Amino acid sequence: MAGPAFRAAAVRVRVPATSANLGPGFDALGLALGLYDDVVVRVADSGLHVDIAGEGADTLARDEKHLVVRSLRTAFDLLGGQPRGLEVVCANRIPHGRGLGSSSAAICAGIIAARAVTIGGPDKLDDAALLELATEIEGHPDNVAACLLGGFTLAWTESGAARAIRMDPVASVAPVVFVPGKAVLTETARGLLPRTVPHVDAAANAGRAALLVEALTRRPELLLAATEDRLHQEYRAPAMPQSAALVGRLRADGVPAVISGAGPTVLALADEGSAEKVAALAGPGWAANRLALDTSGAGVLPLAGAGRDGAGGAVV
Repeated sequence: MAGPAFRAAAVRVRVPATSANLGPGFDALGLALGLYDDVVVRVADSGLHVDIAGEGADTLARDEKHLVVRSLRTAFDLLGGQPRGLEVVCANRIPHGRGLGSSSAAICAGIIAARAVTIGGPDKLDDAALLELATEIEGHPDNVAACLLGGFTLAWTESGAARAIRMDPVASVAPVVFVPGKAVLTETARGLLPRTVPHVDAAANAGRAALLVEALTRRPELLLAATEDRLHQEYRAPAMPQSAALVGRLRADGVPAVISGAGPTVLALADEGSAEKVAALAGPGWAANRLALDTSGAGVLPLAGAGRDGAGGAVV
């Protein structure tokens, strides 16, 4: 049986940073942010060449261990077979190990690029399958759902399959991220979580998570109450005491602030009028950045010199 045919032209994929949990929505809620990694992939005659600029340029593998490459390979297997060779160029802007979804971005970039360079790829791997594949690689759907869909997402698993819905966050919400210089491994943060929690805490979080959907889509004045969490942030505080302290200071000042993902980045959900003032509260040791909301999610962008359909011919 013949293997798949691949486009000769390179494809460029752009993927957004994401913040998961958002306080009470542990492993369920996510928000796409206007900070992006770009990945360019071209099918080559042989071998593997990986080039990296920006975040991780001095530390990431440039071989089959690279997460984008691993994700490409996994997707190609589902699409019918591997190309003879690959050229992968990564322009990384999302900080690594900071709770802003850098691994989810790499995973989504790889599987979208594999689909895009495979002729007939979208018919073989539709958007629902993309979410399931990304979740399988990542291990949970919250970040990958926000990365793929953009906006504000609610993700869950049903009968073993990943599902997600996308909602439009209120346009006046102005995310501010406080990024520390030191990373915290997701595995370390997850290892601090208890196997069980008090029923009263679970009930409180369920109510706050439901309120957060209303607050982030319609009534942002409720965000401070809606971002209260009892399931994970307090337990993870020993691994990131400065982050926990910053969240406490911001919230005491009335700013809806949470640990972004597994941390240690702190996310503040400010409004247009207060974002610059909130960013100024960072203090030494933090890089504070006002980010836009991403509403498009991951996608394929045009490359200069490509044909009208971006195909540029085909190779087998």
